[in-house]
Amino acid sequence: MAKIRRSKGTTEEIEKSDFEIDQRVQSSFKEKTWDETVTKDSWMVFKIMSEFVDGYERLARIGPCVSIFGSARLKTTDHYYTMAVDIAEKITEIGFGVITGGGPGIMEAGNKGARKGGGKSIGLNIELPFEQHFNPFIDKGYSMDFDYFFVRKVMFVKYSQGFIVMPGGFGTLDELMEAMTLIQTNKIGRFPIVLVGSQFWNGLLDWFKDTLLTNGMIAEHDLNLYRVVDTAEDAVAHIKAFYDKYTVNVNF
Repeated sequence: MAKIRRSKGTTEEIEKSDFEIDQRVQSSFKEKTWDETVTKDSWMVFKIMSEFVDGYERLARIGPCVSIFGSARLKTTDHYYTMAVDIAEKITEIGFGVITGGGPGIMEAGNKGARKGGGKSIGLNIELPFEQHFNPFIDKGYSMDFDYFFVRKVMFVKYSQGFIVMPGGFGTLDELMEAMTLIQTNKIGRFPIVLVGSQFWNGLLDWFKDTLLTNGMIAEHDLNLYRVVDTAEDAVAHIKAFYDKYTVNVNF
């Protein structure tokens, strides 16, 4: 079923309804007995283990890298896409490789910039029913597929020496909050987190201060876990300044 929404003109725009989306999601599930569910869960452990082992073995060889996150939906003509290419190229010039989520949009821009700069270009792809596919700028041998978001997030944190966070949606926020939580709770050491685009991030950052901090849910020093910049030069300069002072290490 589709619903028709009339625009101000004479054309009609057809959109997929929530019902259609729900039907597509529900069709991917089959009713299982409790015993079948428990058995499947037990065997799933081996699949999870295999993703961890493969990720550790392949990524342990890449050397120091910076992860670049951002929306898969941004076009090549977008200002932030162009900036991400520039940032990634400059990252390689200071001796780091680039890790992205392997897909289109900002991820593609990051891998493109790394390729342009002659640095390592790694893509950690997640299998999704829509939107995600490998971009063509990932180095051969460094394109990896993951079924599980949580395994993929471990790889990002373990093998990245810094996060460049471009404008993005829920996935981008997920990676950002994961990193800040692990640093805040001392589960990993401090590493640089750079938010690019003050106009984009200001609403969230104001909420951090006006709501989280005001209500005592974070501490004042937690606001120092990230740096906000508006240029490629400043983003890379923050990463460089940090490692001019501190040693590069794997995070855990």
